[in-house]
Amino acid sequence: MEKILKFGGTSCGSVVSIQSVISIIESNFKAQTKFAVVFSAMSGVTNQLLEAGNLASKRKNIDNSIIEDIENRHFEIIKHFIPVTGQSQVIAQIRTLINELRDVLKGISLIKEISPKTSDLLVSFGERLSTQLIFSVLQQKGLPVEYVDSRILVKTNRNFGKSEVLFSKTNPLIQSYFKDNADKICLITGFIGSDNNGDTTTLGRGGSDYTASVFGAALDVREIEIWTDVDGMMTSDPRKVYAAFTIPSISYAEAMELTHFGAKVIYPPSLQPAFAKNIPIRVLNTFNATFKGTVISKESTLSPYIITGISSIDHLSLVNLQGSGMIGVAGVSAKLFTVLAREKISVILISQASSEHSICFAIEPQVSDKVKAILHREFSAEIESGDIEGIDIQNDLSVIAVVGEGMRKHTGVSGKLFSVLGKNGINIVATAQGSSELNISVVIEQKDLSKALNVI
Repeated sequence: MEKILKFGGTSCGSVVSIQSVISIIESNFKAQTKFAVVFSAMSGVTNQLLEAGNLASKRKNIDNSIIEDIENRHFEIIKHFIPVTGQSQVIAQIRTLINELRDVLKGISLIKEISPKTSDLLVSFGERLSTQLIFSVLQQKGLPVEYVDSRILVKTNRNFGKSEVLFSKTNPLIQSYFKDNADKICLITGFIGSDNNGDTTTLGRGGSDYTASVFGAALDVREIEIWTDVDGMMTSDPRKVYAAFTIPSISYAEAMELTHFGAKVIYPPSLQPAFAKNIPIRVLNTFNATFKGTVISKESTLSPYIITGISSIDHLSLVNLQGSGMIGVAGVSAKLFTVLAREKISVILISQASSEHSICFAIEPQVSDKVKAILHREFSAEIESGDIEGIDIQNDLSVIAVVGEGMRKHTGVSGKLFSVLGKNGINIVATAQGSSELNISVVIEQKDLSKALNVI
């Protein structure tokens, strides 16, 4: 196996986009490349499925309009690409899945509840439908394709909603399957797996990238291609920064930093299996297939710029613990982050004063009330004694990450960053920098984000 291709939701979302996908797959086939393909659900379908599940849990019947829309979008592709004589069989295959989907929604409406386990089964229909559809189209064109339900190969734990892959079980299954199907183009459902009981699990939103990386690493491919609707990884979000341009080459370390802090072209965990096997990931544009895109590899080519890219996360909350009783007291940080980990609270950024007088960390705003209640409970003794003076939460913030391996051993980058923000009247609420000198992060008010990104 030479490479894994992965096509995202926008690449599978319309007649025009699927025609581009077919052309890319046919081009690889004609070049006698040994490859497999991972597919996401059609754009918007995962959200529609979640909405349908939510509505079903609140009423005795299901919302047929959502299901009919999903069904009609898939039928539109069938009618465009499949000859009339072959349409009835493909329509029947799609209807079988749609009927199974309706049964799941009926079950949700009966018990008026949707558990994480049921939610994973529900959203799995997006990838199963899109992959079955494109399999049928390519089969009609005479390509030696094989539909692969990744639930039979990708084994995970039972952390429904964002399950972790059990590589010791998954890798042998993938390797054995592909050995038996070496002459086929395997078309793989992204995003989904199954646990030891056979229950459907998902790998987290954006998890189809991860599926591609898991298969690529298991098969030791020479390259993984992530096909999207943009020309690769950009120096910043082009919707926010008018001067953004494509990064031709970037290291795994830089890419991990940028994706952690908001760059959404690629799903952050997807880098890890590829990184472990030193497999390059190329980010390409389905609608501009000849453009070279961005190559993510162990070491990027030498960039003329000190900074490789700038990413950001909107709408964050900053939690601050402070108190003179924290100074020189061992275990406060350990207790804090142990509690957060136990409660499955994701921390985006951490900053601590060298005096140990305060610790602050950034979280998603929807969990801020929960975090405040947890910390008041866990640190009640310290608050009562006055060792911790208070737990404050500031909302409507953003974090900007300035990333680049060129910053290592290059003096003055932090000073220039803080200076340019200060000159433009942008207040820095908090800052963090690792010893790797790869990333400088600043927390600012949300209202200043667009201005800050452009002046940087």
